[in-house]
Amino acid sequence: MSETGDGSLSPARPSRGMFGVSGSSDTSGFNGLATPVHADLSTPKPYGSWYDEATDHLAEVFGGFGDAIERIVVDRGELTLHVKREHILELCRTMRDDPSLRFELLSSVSGVDYIDSPRRLHAVYHLTSMTYRRRLRLEVATTVEDPHIPSVVSVYPTADWHEREAWDFFGIVFDGHPALTRIQMPDDWIGHPQRKDYPLGGIDVEYKGAHVPPPDERRSYA
Repeated sequence: MSETGDGSLSPARPSRGMFGVSGSSDTSGFNGLATPVHADLSTPKPYGSWYDEATDHLAEVFGGFGDAIERIVVDRGELTLHVKREHILELCRTMRDDPSLRFELLSSVSGVDYIDSPRRLHAVYHLTSMTYRRRLRLEVATTVEDPHIPSVVSVYPTADWHEREAWDFFGIVFDGHPALTRIQMPDDWIGHPQRKDYPLGGIDVEYKGAHVPPPDERRSYA
């Protein structure tokens, strides 16, 4: 029961997950959400803002730009360059060093698993130009069968622990990383827990001797 404005009690509403989810073991409420991904489409020019100037200049100074960049997407006011993996290291070096670009800071490297895509594993790099107060995103896709991407630690030292985390949770192998070891899971852990085909629960927690039950066996939260 819950109290109404006049002090009386109204019937209690059933507990639900976020976004009104019910009848599911997914207590987060995110289960079943889907966003259409137009995997092969670039945003047509003009992009607007500073995006045209920056991408045009990058095309001039980075050799093989047309081959290196698979597509350019502007969505929700954000610029993303989808990059072939063999070009990511030199592209980052150009993004950092060119005086008209000056993306000095790599703030994060994240992993994503688009399980229904042929190249399902993605590494996502967020770059910031403190000189020009600009931000953009680089994204590299690879397969589970060949999950290798060159490390960018030699250009952006901040990528060190981020690449380790993406390896730990998604199994993306960053070639050339100075010490690509697990950073969250135990060294002898088998598998990569944030892949979409990884079991949600029922896994023995080896280093604690405990057991995490699957979601449908856990208590319900009010």
